[in-house]
Amino acid sequence: MKPVFESPLGSRYASRYMLHLFSPDMRFETWRRLWVSLAKAQHELGLPVTQAQVDELAANVSPINYDVVAAKEKEIRHDVMAHIYGFGEMAPGAKGVIHLGATSCYVTDNADLILYRDALRYLRGQLLAVMRNLCDFADRYAGMPCLGYTHFQPAQLTTVGKRATLWLQDLLLDLEELDDVTGAIRFLGCRGTTGTEASFVSLFEGDTQKIDEMNRRIAADFGFDRLYDVCGQTYPRKLDSRILNALSSLAQSCCKFATDMRLLQHDRQVEEPFEDAQVGSSAMAYKRNPMRCERICSLSRYVMADAANAPMTASTQWLERTLDDSANRRISLPEAFLAADGILRLMQNVTAGLHVNDKIVARLVNDYLPFIATENLLMAAVKRGGDRQQIHEIIRRASMEATEKMKNGESWDLIAVLAAEPAFGLTEAEIRAVMKPEHYIGRCPEQVAAFTKKCRALAQGAENREEDITL
Repeated sequence: MKPVFESPLGSRYASRYMLHLFSPDMRFETWRRLWVSLAKAQHELGLPVTQAQVDELAANVSPINYDVVAAKEKEIRHDVMAHIYGFGEMAPGAKGVIHLGATSCYVTDNADLILYRDALRYLRGQLLAVMRNLCDFADRYAGMPCLGYTHFQPAQLTTVGKRATLWLQDLLLDLEELDDVTGAIRFLGCRGTTGTEASFVSLFEGDTQKIDEMNRRIAADFGFDRLYDVCGQTYPRKLDSRILNALSSLAQSCCKFATDMRLLQHDRQVEEPFEDAQVGSSAMAYKRNPMRCERICSLSRYVMADAANAPMTASTQWLERTLDDSANRRISLPEAFLAADGILRLMQNVTAGLHVNDKIVARLVNDYLPFIATENLLMAAVKRGGDRQQIHEIIRRASMEATEKMKNGESWDLIAVLAAEPAFGLTEAEIRAVMKPEHYIGRCPEQVAAFTKKCRALAQGAENREEDITL
């Protein structure tokens, strides 16, 4: 049999944990555990469900009899009913009480809420591992001066470590957003076909306190302490928008980091990891491409584009529900999680192996330091009695001349030219004495230390879940 299409998210990018989390086994076993929980609560609250039936259901959560389910679904064209039938085949003594009073969204929506919550928690650990790597990097290079850029043009100095805190701050904001959306997830519970709980009013003979208690017990079984106050047949699809927006925000930050890295690697300042036997190009053997950062950018674009699905779905849910969300959500939500997982695995790999070419960084600093120092030199010259406007013009003319020579590949010495101007009032030795990069990095080391301390407090204990596969 010839191979068929397999999503690269499964074969190349996502972790085994995330692939298992969104696997058929996990999804349908969660459905069965929800049915067990429903039956257990109903038994405890006095409905005609026996402990033996609850035990029989619990004993047959796995394995799933997929062949039986598939054959039944082909016949009746309804996946949940096919799984009820399959579960009943394995627990015949309890088949008559499976799904009592429930509608399909009891298992489909609650299972999704469980899976999304667990996926967000897992990504949080992955993100914290990336942040921990960047904290180490930022602290190591907190005081190393480097050329800063605005508009990707040479600007004032910063430090290698301070630049890393900019990446860290974006990720910290993403962490806060992940925490917010995870904390916002509530359980749907078992609320009936249009959210009115009418079926349970009948089953419990009007005892609404038992309905509320049933839902609290089911929610607690799956680690939830809150339920949506009201609902139609489904949980609010606004939640999907919040989830995909959070994953999109994370992708934006990772793409920004990876783009910066690609620019820095072009200048040979900072490079992503590159193994001894790694091949950069099939034709150009000398190539050392930033392929991991390029992959981060590529997957990030996918997640950012995918995030548009949820608001379009949420905005078109008719009244108590419509089914045009189903096919879209089966693809857009899991794939967003798998792609975000792949991005963070790559981020862990890259941030753990960043390589700084110290001499290249220092050379760029030295090339531009005379220009950077001119404002301080202007003030020093004025203090010696010089005319501020005249000194400014001397610096402007000399700088333009030096820049022109640089562009033509000619040698130049801005300091010597300035010192040769009698009106400048400073000797060459005096000017060169202030040409120390560390004098031009402001509070960078202090800022790095304060910020990484804050980030480390959040990242403490986060496990690096990087798997031993080719990235």
